[in-house]
Amino acid sequence: MSQAFRPARRLVGIEKSAIRQFFDRAPAGSINLGLGEPDLPTPDVIRQAAVRAIQGEQNGYTTHAGLPALRERVASEYPHMAAGVDRVIVTAGSQEALYLALTTLVDEGDEVLVPDPGFVAYPTIVRMAGGKPVSYRLPGARDFELDIDAFRRQISPRTKVVVCISPSNPTGRVLAPRDLEAMAAALRDSGAIVVSDEIYRDLYFGAARPGSISEYYPATVVVAGLSKSLSMTGWRLGWLVGPADIVKSALVLHGYVTTCASAVSQKAALAAWTPEAETAREGMRRTFRERRDSLLSLLGGTLGLKAVPPDGAFYTMVNVAIYGSSLAVAETLLGRGVITVPGGTFGAEGEGFLRLSFCAASAALEEGVRRMGQALAQLKPRQELPV
Repeated sequence: MSQAFRPARRLVGIEKSAIRQFFDRAPAGSINLGLGEPDLPTPDVIRQAAVRAIQGEQNGYTTHAGLPALRERVASEYPHMAAGVDRVIVTAGSQEALYLALTTLVDEGDEVLVPDPGFVAYPTIVRMAGGKPVSYRLPGARDFELDIDAFRRQISPRTKVVVCISPSNPTGRVLAPRDLEAMAAALRDSGAIVVSDEIYRDLYFGAARPGSISEYYPATVVVAGLSKSLSMTGWRLGWLVGPADIVKSALVLHGYVTTCASAVSQKAALAAWTPEAETAREGMRRTFRERRDSLLSLLGGTLGLKAVPPDGAFYTMVNVAIYGSSLAVAETLLGRGVITVPGGTFGAEGEGFLRLSFCAASAALEEGVRRMGQALAQLKPRQELPV
């Protein structure tokens, strides 16, 4: 090429996420407390279904929207939305579903409310679509609970879309029914559409599955999938469910971007609604609950650090503000072979925290905390330890 390559304007300033950057720079032998990828095996019932599909069937394209039988199962998850197969798109993971939703809905100059702290892809995709991300606070000082008054103040006539996630990445906190009701009430006359990220909804530590804002606000597009709850990250199987007109438009984009999700993954995913799969989900929840409790105990008892107890997912936010910026602390830990994610990556409210994932066996969590202790001993606390 005779001239230097310049990416399209929509890509200017967009880089690989800090989560991946830390992972890519980690020295050999590092303890990974950074990536949100379950280390547990995909349930046998799903793996065996995939084997049967590979050995016994032709696995060509499915319809763009996905196998009707799979879309029926997905629709059954949202009876309150009166969703049928025509309101479901099976996608290449929930990440594609999120991309479809935002690029279908957001136009040049539209404002999109995103949680702070929140998943790094939200503001990035909004900017790629030409929109303007506007944060609403989940204050770290209140253990990342929703500040409904601050949320109301961020709504404007230019608000086109509101993104929410429960359980949260990065905090693991759940939006309680009162939060969902209050958000729905605040949006009722706004004309805004909610995009509800529910990829972690089946990974919860309370007595019942968390609610969905779609139960309170009809103009909601749900994005979800099986990657986290059934340890199927590499299978790339997710979905989008929403109002018929939005789904119809998103399906056109999906057809050009992906054609269809993997036929083998779709056929295997049919087994996700079996008793065997539900038993596996329950077992995974128990494992992650035990790891959560162990990690919180280690962080508090061994390091004297306050971590925010998560209600679901597999992350906790640990307060390291006394040691400096979240980036500086994360860099120090990386030098000691511990991968974490600086909380500032997820928004201003995450600054002073590290996101730690407990997608690792107990021995790895213990070794990770031991190395953290060694690394933090090199740093001089700026104030008394939190209690």
